[in-house]
Amino acid sequence: MNTLYTDNFPHMSPVWGRIFNFVAERAEGSYIYTTDGKKLLDFTCGIGVTNTGHCHPKVVEAVREQAGNFLHAQANIVIHKPMLQLIEELRKITPPSIDGFFFSNSGAEALEGAIKLARVATGRQNVIVFSGSFHGRTAGTMALTTSKTIYRAGFGPLPSGVFVSPFPYAFRLSMTEEQASEYALEQLEYLLASQTAPKETAAILVESILGEGGYVVPPTSFMKGLREICDKHGILLIFDEVQSGFGRAGKWFALEHFDVVPDIISAAKGIASGLPLSGVFSSLGIMKRWDVGSHGGTYGGNAVACAAGVATIRAMRDEKMLENTNERGIQLMTGLRKLQEEYPQIGDVRGKGLMIGTEFIVDNKPEKAKPMVKEIIHAAEENNLLLLSCGTYDNTIRWIPPLNVTSEQINDGLKIFEDVLKTTIQ
Repeated sequence: MNTLYTDNFPHMSPVWGRIFNFVAERAEGSYIYTTDGKKLLDFTCGIGVTNTGHCHPKVVEAVREQAGNFLHAQANIVIHKPMLQLIEELRKITPPSIDGFFFSNSGAEALEGAIKLARVATGRQNVIVFSGSFHGRTAGTMALTTSKTIYRAGFGPLPSGVFVSPFPYAFRLSMTEEQASEYALEQLEYLLASQTAPKETAAILVESILGEGGYVVPPTSFMKGLREICDKHGILLIFDEVQSGFGRAGKWFALEHFDVVPDIISAAKGIASGLPLSGVFSSLGIMKRWDVGSHGGTYGGNAVACAAGVATIRAMRDEKMLENTNERGIQLMTGLRKLQEEYPQIGDVRGKGLMIGTEFIVDNKPEKAKPMVKEIIHAAEENNLLLLSCGTYDNTIRWIPPLNVTSEQINDGLKIFEDVLKTTIQ
């Protein structure tokens, strides 16, 4: 057993795989301050959650004010002002056709809700997902997740009715983006002809940008192709925006990069700057297919979390965080691609906004790069920069700094990363 748990934290369940050994005392903006006096530049954001930075003053103020009014009012019993305000703000940033909102606590809950909604709305049972997907670790979402076997192994049998189609991962497929798109769409059509008939397929579920699977941006032609296939067969299109939403990809939702509107959106993470909140967004026409009481939850749409969500959206708009995200994203991408020219082990640099992945390879094999990436991440932490990995082989470093990160902080992160590469890559 990892001595981290037995010696330092003996009563924490070891199912939490800790990456770092420090204990946080407080956090502010782009930094975490530890109990042993370290100041860490946090480019992990709680895995894309604290998009407005740690403890944004406007969010903290909203949380404090709401906590003084009341903490919780269950939505079946009491309609509260923060939820109505959050819906009003969401109507301003979601596509016009999205006019129905249901709130939960986590991304997995939102995905479970989206699947339930699609099944009841279509009267069909099957769902298509894509290779490399991550949609959660609950009993239902495990069946939807294909990024790593660790999330599924030992928990079977998993729920049935889920079929997996290839994602257009151009770098891994050694194809151009358009070749990868054409291949993935052909394989999807084949799946519909060979394994799950359109008449029994309720939904196609796709991450707007592949997250845990490697930070892979799908080609626009692929996303438009999904929309066409769904329209042709009466299948509902669900976009998982849990990690890519709320400005992370340089737009309110990553779907805006593709000019494609799904039937259902699942959102979480950055929606409330760190408070537990998620949502299923769709048209009221689809939402009305749910029987009253067939879906719900005690804490969904919690008043304090909704107040934080309202403050998050307003702070992002007032402080022009989307503009900053795109500017800093270009700065970060440029810096990483310069390093790619010097280090051939960096096979690919990709992303949108401040959702950027650097994929490492060794001897043209991604699985061989996992130990290197692990060493880089720990060396970066020793030099006061926090990074995370992703991808099936954990060979991609993901860059997810706050959306209000400064130019100086991006430069600091790049400098630390460059210094680490010099010492870890021979």
